[in-house]
Amino acid sequence: MRNVVILGGGYGGVNIVQNLIEEDLPEDVHITVIDRNPYHSIKTEFYTIAAGTSADKNVRMEFPEHDKVNYIYAEITKIDTENKQILFQDRSEPAAYDYLVIGLGCEDNYHGVEGAADYTESIQTFHRARHTGMAIGNLNAYGKATIVGAGLSGIEVAAEIRESRPDLNIRLLDRGKSVLKAFDRKIQNYVEDWFMKNDVEVLHEANVEYVEKDGVCNNGVCYVNDVTIWTAGVRPNYLVRELPYKKDEQDKIVINNFYQVPEEPHVYVVGDCAASEHSPSAQLARQQGEQIAEVLYAVLKGEKPKEPGKLKLKGTLGSLGSSEGFGEMMSQSVVGYIPRLAKSGVLWLNKRH
Repeated sequence: MRNVVILGGGYGGVNIVQNLIEEDLPEDVHITVIDRNPYHSIKTEFYTIAAGTSADKNVRMEFPEHDKVNYIYAEITKIDTENKQILFQDRSEPAAYDYLVIGLGCEDNYHGVEGAADYTESIQTFHRARHTGMAIGNLNAYGKATIVGAGLSGIEVAAEIRESRPDLNIRLLDRGKSVLKAFDRKIQNYVEDWFMKNDVEVLHEANVEYVEKDGVCNNGVCYVNDVTIWTAGVRPNYLVRELPYKKDEQDKIVINNFYQVPEEPHVYVVGDCAASEHSPSAQLARQQGEQIAEVLYAVLKGEKPKEPGKLKLKGTLGSLGSSEGFGEMMSQSVVGYIPRLAKSGVLWLNKRH
């Protein structure tokens, strides 16, 4: 048997599985998907779990079933590239592979800020998003919550918490001169105005020096705080950073045009772990997953794969609570109800697919 092992059941990993099982796979091919959770997590909606506006079941989906696919639900401790096997925390038997797909996603990047890893909440995993939701939900009236980072994740978390808990004092620390530096001025102004109208304090040109259990120190001023949520950057999973492959400046694995590791072409990389000209997103991982499935299918059939075409991303959507949003659609910046409705539609289509 030829074993195809896929690490991570995220957007990229699931799309690879879904596309492969729709093909006529050779009889000697078997697929193993390894994930810590027994379901696919819709990570783009983790901010709703953190704010307490959505139930767990609304942001998870069952993995696809097929007689050529099995699943291992376990915590990985090492990717042993020398012996071509995956080692686990509470499972003595390793998983051997002939072809490997690495799609383990990302984790918070604390940029060396003292106390950040110990005293901040997160939305990077389902487990941590749940923990964040408990922390926010258990706050007493008029409690203080600080979100560090004003990119897409930080904006959605702050806005959703405001809708969930109107009583809380919410502060957003933005390192730049305006929120959402990756978006144009129209969107930045709209979001800034939304926060002003909804009584969310935004501090620009922030420089978080350290975090304590009950406070955040920024630019020499320490704010008393009940909950601090970190959304100030990500980096590839630590297992990926430990691999002996060439990385870019963001510690992502450098790949060729077929998503293969040049040193070991039987290893493929998808999503947040792969070096790319595009910013990490669910949309990017899905499209990469489709292309990897085409390449891998050809390889498994003993054929020369066609070089994947250029990715065509459709834009980015963000929410400001349940009724307003922002984003880039058809190369146009849009704000208000339409982008929020579009974001809900994308979620619905993803679940249906």
